[in-house]
Amino acid sequence: MKVTKLFAEFFESEKASGVILIVCTIISLVLANSIFKESYGNFWHFQIGHHSVEHWINDGLMTIFFLLIGLELEREVYIGELSNIRNALFPIIAALGGMLVPAGIYMVFNYGTPTQSGAGIPMATDIAFALGVLSLLGNRVPMSLKVFLTALAVIDDLGAILVIAFFYTDQLSLFNLGIALGIMGVLFIFNRMKINSWFPYIIGGIGMWYFMLNSGIHATISGVLLAFVIPFGDGSENTISSKMQRFLHKPVAFFVLPVFALANTAIFIENGWIEGLLHENSIGVFLGLVTGKPLGILLFCFLSVALGWCALPPGLKWKHILATGFMAGIGFTMSIFITLLAFKSNPEAVTISKIAILISSLVAGVVGFVFLKSVLKKDGLFEEEI
Repeated sequence: MKVTKLFAEFFESEKASGVILIVCTIISLVLANSIFKESYGNFWHFQIGHHSVEHWINDGLMTIFFLLIGLELEREVYIGELSNIRNALFPIIAALGGMLVPAGIYMVFNYGTPTQSGAGIPMATDIAFALGVLSLLGNRVPMSLKVFLTALAVIDDLGAILVIAFFYTDQLSLFNLGIALGIMGVLFIFNRMKINSWFPYIIGGIGMWYFMLNSGIHATISGVLLAFVIPFGDGSENTISSKMQRFLHKPVAFFVLPVFALANTAIFIENGWIEGLLHENSIGVFLGLVTGKPLGILLFCFLSVALGWCALPPGLKWKHILATGFMAGIGFTMSIFITLLAFKSNPEAVTISKIAILISSLVAGVVGFVFLKSVLKKDGLFEEEI
């Protein structure tokens, strides 16, 4: 299978980021429950310009992450796995199953309760963590599986972005939204005029972010919108889109996501947290991520092939799809992000949800790793090192 250099770089940076995210999560949890817990917690809640450090990270810094996701989506749509409708349909359907089934399982336990707004939490997949776990199996993993998981996770992120835009917007200011979309329109004209300087897009992007922030729609959406007005051209290494994507890979993988992990896993684990895991919200998150993801992905993929809509990618077997489904249950970044929006007026629900996400992601990752390793052994692709 031909794999572009940019995809290889993307995979390498994301798998390294997964390892760093694990380390940052452990460090943050330890500090949040140590003798330094008060000063550590106060740091993230320190006010800068009427907003806490944590808020600036979640609403500002994470926009850069969404910009990179948007650029990757743009590439996939134009020349990647999503450029051919038949090839694109398989991961699209997989991602759809991986979002709808977990959300449905969550709602079974939470419909009509104060926590039903958390249905979007188990819908998300963390690209960095998922590819990080997959990378632990090295070059024995079929490239088609790596591409499938990456495409699925990217589409999943797009789904999460749409969920945020449509379901986690409280008050909408049409005036500010209109200005943000107007700026986007101007940048689109620049695109059609083949203006290939970074400067107008960066300045316009900052303006989009500001007015989107004041529109009521989560400001990080501006990152995705900006990505799709940045000139893609023929997708070669010299285009502005490729240059920006390459430039952002390492800052996002080694700074933006680790800082997000540090800020959002500073969880003080109080007495009684185990009881909190028995709450409908925690059960919905756990079952949604650990069982809903693999079940939804496998079921939707099987039906799409059985109905003749698409074909199983070359080199992949149904057991590979199931293993990928478990790895897609690693929610972490996007799940925590949606948690903050769903329960922003309920700090206790946020804390319990974060713990449930961490445990669920750990279980899903371990099960996916062990299962895929077993599958590769049976295929003769994985031999224990002596």
